[in-house]
Amino acid sequence: MLTFDIDRSSPTPLYFQLAQAIEGAITGGSLPPGSRLENELLLAQRYGLSRPTVRRAVQELVDKGLLVRKRGVGTQVIQPHVRRSVELTSLYDDLSRAGEAPTTEVLSLERRPAPADVAGELDLAPGEEIVVVRRLRRSHGEPLALMTNHLPGRFDPSVEDLTERGLYQYLRAQGVHLRVAHQRIGARLARADEARLLQEPPRAALLTMERTAFDDKGGAVELGRHVYRASRYDFETTLVGR
Repeated sequence: MLTFDIDRSSPTPLYFQLAQAIEGAITGGSLPPGSRLENELLLAQRYGLSRPTVRRAVQELVDKGLLVRKRGVGTQVIQPHVRRSVELTSLYDDLSRAGEAPTTEVLSLERRPAPADVAGELDLAPGEEIVVVRRLRRSHGEPLALMTNHLPGRFDPSVEDLTERGLYQYLRAQGVHLRVAHQRIGARLARADEARLLQEPPRAALLTMERTAFDDKGGAVELGRHVYRASRYDFETTLVGR
């Protein structure tokens, strides 16, 4: 049960005080993902607030991606969106820094001839040997992203390397100094296998990211083609005017 004190003498609006209290309970763990929030009538009666005030507080948190209204169920706490800045970092590193408890399942790891499009991105001859790894990344045990990475054949990561740490950590351990990347972000509908692995409905919306990363000598060292759950993930960037 949510408990907090309304400060009616504060210049902070009442709806915002309630929204902050609920958000604090969510981030503090007393309202974990999946738990149900009391209905608006009960909250209004308990704290002596009007129903429009309570409704506005709840909507504030729905808009922030912390609560979801479900017909026949009520208002539930959901896993917060993973918000990732567009920088030359790995998803594993970003999740670790944010305390999101990332885990990785290696779905496949194989060596194969490079198709023409991958060879072009990695500056290799078509048919030259590459390493292809497909992984499922989870956050707090929930599926978040399906990642397919192509590496030049000189690399030889093991399943253990890619399970216990991120790909970029592996590359750094091999003496690679990542310097720049070309990245494209888009969206599409999930294929059947993707929806199943990501625990999304068939043809759910997915965010896509394709990135070619280069080392400090200008050589291409990795091509990544990833898909992310749009319901749990977004990219964030800062735009600066001239």
